[in-house]
Amino acid sequence: MEKLLPRHNDILKELDEKDHVLVQDLCEKFNVSSVTIRKDLNYLESLGLLFRNHGGASKHVRYAYEKNVGEKENINVEAKQNIARTALSLIQENDCIILASGTTMHYLARMLVNFGPLTVLTSSLRVAIELCNNPNINIIQLGGEVRKSSTSIVGSISEGILKQFSCNKLFLGVDGIDMDFGISTSNAAEAHLNQLMIECSEKVVILADSSKLNVKGFGKIAPLDKIDYLITDNEILEEDKNNLEEIGVSVIIK
Repeated sequence: MEKLLPRHNDILKELDEKDHVLVQDLCEKFNVSSVTIRKDLNYLESLGLLFRNHGGASKHVRYAYEKNVGEKENINVEAKQNIARTALSLIQENDCIILASGTTMHYLARMLVNFGPLTVLTSSLRVAIELCNNPNINIIQLGGEVRKSSTSIVGSISEGILKQFSCNKLFLGVDGIDMDFGISTSNAAEAHLNQLMIECSEKVVILADSSKLNVKGFGKIAPLDKIDYLITDNEILEEDKNNLEEIGVSVIIK
């Protein structure tokens, strides 16, 4: 193990407490220059102890990369199921809702098996198939180009169909939630379709486990003030929860 200075250990302790640190804050805390702190962070990153990013460092990678839906199904399964179960409380009979793509949406669709009457518009092929088990749910499947990695629909055809509808609520999964960048996903075409989903929905409900906080994806969907609800798990940091609520997002923790 490489030798660490006392300041290095203090930086790692600070990171354990906050998950993300800024160069400016560390300069003030340790009374050293920004050049010194950046050298410290670069050294700690070379040891695999943190990840550098613009203006600071974090414990985890803060950029979301596209994953196949099969891979996503094995990540944070229990948290996603609890989040989906909590989302049921926001759905009422005779609602017209949008279920976007993603593994959490698959769980939510399965939980709607005895629910209805309900109209569901979806971009996800797997969600539509799950909902076919419920005779009380009217399903509107968006058509267009199929993204095989996510088994969902994107592109101009689906966007044209979507513009014909107005819905009560949108249930949306994302790859990243960042205080500055907003909500995002790893695919640009999906991000654009999600933007249109927000425009035609009265309420926007984000279903995302806490690992998505302080992470950015390639395609920006919307700023955080477009969100009405975030349903997440109890690993969310109190600071992140408070920051979101200050913007006007209702944070529901399950």
